[in-house]
Amino acid sequence: MSIANHLVSLACQSVRQEDVTRVSAITIRVGALACVHPDSLKFCFDAVSEGTLLEGAELRIISVPVVVYCPTCQCEIELPEIQPLRCTVCQTPCGDVRHGNELELESIEVVDASD
Repeated sequence: MSIANHLVSLACQSVRQEDVTRVSAITIRVGALACVHPDSLKFCFDAVSEGTLLEGAELRIISVPVVVYCPTCQCEIELPEIQPLRCTVCQTPCGDVRHGNELELESIEVVDASD
């Protein structure tokens, strides 16, 4: 619930200075390691957005896979699963996570007063 509340608050703050009547959609990027369940987040988002500029807005979630850096192969490797954090080529343990922790507000689609 707190993540959804923060998203609504952040989006409302971002459009406060604009001539916006409502937000039609927001897009977020969620990493596989962020421990966020998309269906739960959408449910909470709908609940906390009631009575705000985001009421009825669509929550779009882009899933970000885990990408680690393999020191042996000297390249970034996208992992098919969260565990284990090992290179899929050489099986070296990889603790250098490059992507997968994200929880970012990527975009806000608005309806302005002239629409």
